[in-house]
Amino acid sequence: MNEDVKANPGYAAWQMAKAFTTALTHESGEARERAEKRLERWRNVLSGMADGSLTVGSRTPVKGFPAWVTPEVVRGGFATGAAAAGGPALPHEQDAARRTGVAGGRRSLFLHYLTDAGLTELYALLDSGEYDIAVPEEGALLTVAWLLRAGDRAGALEILDAIGPFADRLRFLPRPGVPLGDASLVHRETVGQVRKRIEDKPTNKAVAAMNEALVVWNPFADELLEHWLETVQDGRVFAVLPDGWGERGAELLARYRRLARTHTLCGKHRNPKENLAILRSSLETLFVGKGVSGLLQHAVDSMVARRGRPGSPEHAALRARQAADGARPAHHTLAQIVMARLAEARQDSGAPSIDPFVAPVTEEESRRTGVEAGAVLPGWLHDTVKNALRAPVPTLIERGIVPSAEVLAELTPQLVAATTASSYPDPALRRLMAAQYTAFRNRRSLLLLNLESQVRMEELPWVAAVQRYRRTDGTGEREAHAVLVQLGELALQGFPGTVLPNPLLSELGALTRRAGLRVPFVEELAADIFMGTFSTKYLRAAQLAADVLEGTLYERYYGIDYAAVRALEGGRQTSDAFDALCRTRAGNLAGRSWVAANGKVIEQAQILTTHNLAALVHPVGVSPSPGWDDLARRAFGVTCRLVRQVHGNPRPLGTVKDAAYAWRQAVFFLALCGLKEQVAVIAWMQDELDRQPPHTAARLDPVLAGLRHVLAGGSLDDGTAPGARRFTGWAPGGHWLIKAA
Repeated sequence: MNEDVKANPGYAAWQMAKAFTTALTHESGEARERAEKRLERWRNVLSGMADGSLTVGSRTPVKGFPAWVTPEVVRGGFATGAAAAGGPALPHEQDAARRTGVAGGRRSLFLHYLTDAGLTELYALLDSGEYDIAVPEEGALLTVAWLLRAGDRAGALEILDAIGPFADRLRFLPRPGVPLGDASLVHRETVGQVRKRIEDKPTNKAVAAMNEALVVWNPFADELLEHWLETVQDGRVFAVLPDGWGERGAELLARYRRLARTHTLCGKHRNPKENLAILRSSLETLFVGKGVSGLLQHAVDSMVARRGRPGSPEHAALRARQAADGARPAHHTLAQIVMARLAEARQDSGAPSIDPFVAPVTEEESRRTGVEAGAVLPGWLHDTVKNALRAPVPTLIERGIVPSAEVLAELTPQLVAATTASSYPDPALRRLMAAQYTAFRNRRSLLLLNLESQVRMEELPWVAAVQRYRRTDGTGEREAHAVLVQLGELALQGFPGTVLPNPLLSELGALTRRAGLRVPFVEELAADIFMGTFSTKYLRAAQLAADVLEGTLYERYYGIDYAAVRALEGGRQTSDAFDALCRTRAGNLAGRSWVAANGKVIEQAQILTTHNLAALVHPVGVSPSPGWDDLARRAFGVTCRLVRQVHGNPRPLGTVKDAAYAWRQAVFFLALCGLKEQVAVIAWMQDELDRQPPHTAARLDPVLAGLRHVLAGGSLDDGTAPGARRFTGWAPGGHWLIKAA
């Protein structure tokens, strides 16, 4: 391993340049302001790298801060040099200082909460649960208070020794909050977040202008047309005008001026080429003695030809439909009604039901807003509000609120927090550790080089100090294992064609440790920062996969010798033998792109380890209820959908990689089926492929032929099946699948 690998400041400089451009040129003031903040953070990154106060790539990147301090992290895992719990005093700190009469900054407030009066306040928070922890440090003083109340003065002093030197710079005080209910229920967004999203949605000016045209300007144009039809023939105005014609025309022009001042969204009536403008301007010029436009007769004739004479049955039916369309309540008005409903609910959590927020407009709301009672909300409001539903994870997946494994990973900390904390018998400590876990999982990952590992929650001094108070009767381990199996099955059943994202793997890893299992979950590595070597856990994961897959269709399809994998040896941190095996399997790495070469090597590690699928089967024990054959079919469906997207795609490589990963998962699921099921599934795959567009079938026919060849006992490495292909995602120099059609 090369201990001298350093982070390249060029990435930071590029991000800073992007932020600078946005700050100067973006049309939105809010976007420019956000870009200016990003610019300042990236400027700090470059400055820190230059003066040595930052070591990007280390688990302790900020000079003078221990690993447990939560660093401020920007895109790519770069630390800025600031602490997430640092900066100016927040409102809750300012309020605490005013309430307690403490002056002198953070350290003085810190010391106050170690007095009898301060501890009494912390004890009350522990019992009520009315607090929130946004960054892990905000739970430290509450933990000190719990230990002191439990009589563990030594444990409290250990924490204070660790955090005391930073009391003037970091906040260790929790924020005000409201206790949450059933910890088994989760939500994608809080009610407050949904309300803000609706509020921030811009008004659709085009739709509003169209509605104005339908309700205001079309009826007015009809009146002008009727007026001119009394007088115009062959482009001439009658010499003798009907009685009252001039007075009615003057009233029409006066009303036009009033309408133009009030209804400003639609501008067609001001366009001199539009029929409405021709009719109106001709009336104006006639009144000042200048005659009428030569286009007048054409305008009158064309309007009658297109829609019929005003008052005719066809014209009346058309205008009735248009008036009904235009009179529908504007989305903006309906959004205001929904926001008012949401404002009455708790803002910092999800809601047990969204029905009250998306019900039709009530009589009272109709009187207040003018919208017709019973009006139904548009689909986009339903789709936005449903994200606030607080329910079990399977319900959220079923309703489409969790549409991907990445979103599942975002929700999992809410569920895992309660499970992780369940081993603490004391209710106050259990609530505190659940909040602490959630805050820790919000800590952004650092860019790490030289195989360094991310900080674990148990390294926080205040978390380490209460580990001895966990229950040891095995209840917590059993609960953690049950949730682990549930999450694994939800991920596979809900998203069978998607690799498990790194954030979800992090949660699964936490559960396996809590369940007392030793499972080597392996992260997806970035090809552009891959250093050419894998940590030893990748070898352990491949050897675990051998326990599940040796002698199966998966081993034969990918040309793996799992018996040889079992015999490989690894060092304490890396395995030269595993690295060499991956490079050998990747084949010729020559080409223009070193990133693609890295990608080929990484993909071979994913193939050998099954990228965590085997680990879920054994030792976790996942067994999806629909059956492995169902998952194989659905993963193949994802493969087909992705390959369809390759056609006509100017940048198809990312889609090809995702399709290859979905195919790998289909082969894995199929390998766990019996021979009879495998034959049936492959026949189904062929039928499904025959229903695809020709370009998709042309690309996947060689892939399916390769699978059939292997099932019949053949090999894809001996040249006996020239029309068959082994489908992998990375291919320096151009992928065969892109060229196949």
